[in-house]
Parts: sequence; C-alpha cells; structure tokens
Amino acid sequence: VQLVESGGASVRAGGSLTLSCTNSGFPHENYCMGWFRQAPGGPREGVATVDKRGELTYADFVKGRFTISKDKAKNTLYLQMNSLKPEDTAMYCCAAARSAYCGGFSHFSYWGQGTQVTVS
Repeated sequence: VQLVESGGASVRAGGSLTLSCTNSGFPHENYCMGWFRQAPGGPREGVATVDKRGELTYADFVKGRFTISKDKAKNTLYLQMNSLKPEDTAMYCCAAARSAYCGGFSHFSYWGQGTQVTVS
C-alpha cells in the first residue's frame, strides 16, 4: 500500500487549502481512512477520520473548519481546510487502517510521507 499526499502549501492565516491522498491498489472506500498532522518537535495528532459507512470523526481543534471526504471513483481522500491558523502549521499525512471502521485515531497501519502546510 502506497499513500501519496499532495496539496500542501504556504498560506496566510484565514486561507484555505485542500489536501489529497491517493494510492494504487488499496480501495479507500472499504477502509477506515484518516488525516494526521505533526508540527516540528510536537506529537502526531489525529485530525479527522472517515470509515466505510461514511461516519466522520474530527479533532476538537478542527471542528467547523476542516472537512474530510472520499471520492470513490478517484480512490482519493481529501481534507478541505478553511479558516487556517498559524497553529495549523504541520506536516499532514494520510493513513489507512486494516479495518472498515475507525476506532478513534488508533490502529492505523499504513502511512503516507506527508505534505507540508505552513500558515503565517
């Protein structure tokens, strides 16, 4: 399984970005997928998850600002980020679990390399 993120950039506070996560040979639709982030020197944080049923989970610090979604036809996972803040600056990674349903931000087995988001 190879997950590849894209869409990271440098933006001003209040701006928006959409991150994408694609892969070959691993159907996003059937598994729990998630976005995580890690700022320099900080711990990895769960941002959002979506499971096979489409059930969504968000970290409190992104609720109302970020939206996770899947495009079955493109086998792509997205993270729409609005109202970005400097504290959102981090490397954002997508991840996949081996199960169809998410157990919070745990039990993710496959990880992408990440895409950098910088908010100033």
